[in-house]
Amino acid sequence: MKIYDKIGCAAPEILIPREGIDLEKWAVIACDQFTSEPEFWTKADEMAGTDPSALRLILPEYYLPVETAEQQEARLKDIKETAERYLSGDVFRKLPAGFILTDRSTSLHPSRKGLMIAIDLEAYSFRPEDKALVRATEGTVLERIPPRVKIRSNSPVELPHVMLLIDDPEGTVIENAWNKANARNIAPVYDTDLMQGCGHIKGVFVPDEDEIAEGIRTSLEKLLDNSGDNLLFLVGDGNHSLASAKAYWESVRETLPEDQRRDHPARFALTEVVNIHDKGLDFEPIYRLVSGISRGDLVNAIRDIYETGDDAEQSFTVIDDNKDNDEIIKLKNPPHSLAVGSCDMILKALELNDVDYIHGEDSLRSLAKGSNAGVLLPGISKDTFFATVAMDGIFPRKTFSMGEAFEKRFYLEARLIR
Repeated sequence: MKIYDKIGCAAPEILIPREGIDLEKWAVIACDQFTSEPEFWTKADEMAGTDPSALRLILPEYYLPVETAEQQEARLKDIKETAERYLSGDVFRKLPAGFILTDRSTSLHPSRKGLMIAIDLEAYSFRPEDKALVRATEGTVLERIPPRVKIRSNSPVELPHVMLLIDDPEGTVIENAWNKANARNIAPVYDTDLMQGCGHIKGVFVPDEDEIAEGIRTSLEKLLDNSGDNLLFLVGDGNHSLASAKAYWESVRETLPEDQRRDHPARFALTEVVNIHDKGLDFEPIYRLVSGISRGDLVNAIRDIYETGDDAEQSFTVIDDNKDNDEIIKLKNPPHSLAVGSCDMILKALELNDVDYIHGEDSLRSLAKGSNAGVLLPGISKDTFFATVAMDGIFPRKTFSMGEAFEKRFYLEARLIR
């Protein structure tokens, strides 16, 4: 592993399945997806069968509310034993220190390019007041960290589903590296369809000593130099996983002498970096479904306590069965710099706490009937995303989603953390 302190990351030694492993059975989607769709995980289990699979190295969150503590302990034991068996057997091959350039396609987008790096957890913070090099984009629920720390501390390997964002409108880092790799016709180290219609992914390895890797490093340094706020990476997906990795590292760090801390593998976390301006990356707003109140009553309650008018600074929409009757709430002197933040603060002030978070307008409209009110919120601009975090610290919880569930990152690569 080659460490680059200025940009808070390293060129890791990545583990990938050896040639001959069926990658469509191996790769599996992030553990926090399809939690309400057990059929997805049942199908994944059937597809993997007895073949080597990343599914055997993770704990899908679908199981957390439906299994006993004893069953989950058994799963953790199986994960550890499987990881050790894969490491000692003929499953993994370790690449030299370097980066993997990724290219993901789905039915919605022909390409979303990424970069696999190891992030220095000492450079990351989820606390809004910290001006860290790597920052969270939304509030972290501390209660969700201990179970994930337990999972991480149980296994000798990590499999990443964290996606970091960089603000690179000119495409100087990932896109430029891909152009150079394509010009040299570098053969991919993996190239596979993904299970259950989730698209396709390929990866090209670039060793650390290669000029492409040097270009990646120098371009990241320039982005940092031009940021003006010591901000290089924002967590797009997987903030709780990254927070758990940091918590685990801090527990390990306390057991180590000073001279063993800088390059200890637990100090780093394998992540995929994506340019926020990539056309294959959609930012979707997450809407609010408020139970126990009708659309009309919600509109009246808001107008009773907040000043509204056509010359308002912010707006959001309370929907009706008939779109023509949707009510646009235009707020004067909004309580938050973002409409989503103002909406959440208003709902809290009204003591409307039974709120669900809904992806997609069609889904919201199907649910927002009778005593359930639906709130449509405006999306977040990619162009102002980094500046908003730099100014406000973090977004309100459940502000945005990066693409659809089936477009989320798949576990494919791994890295030793012991």
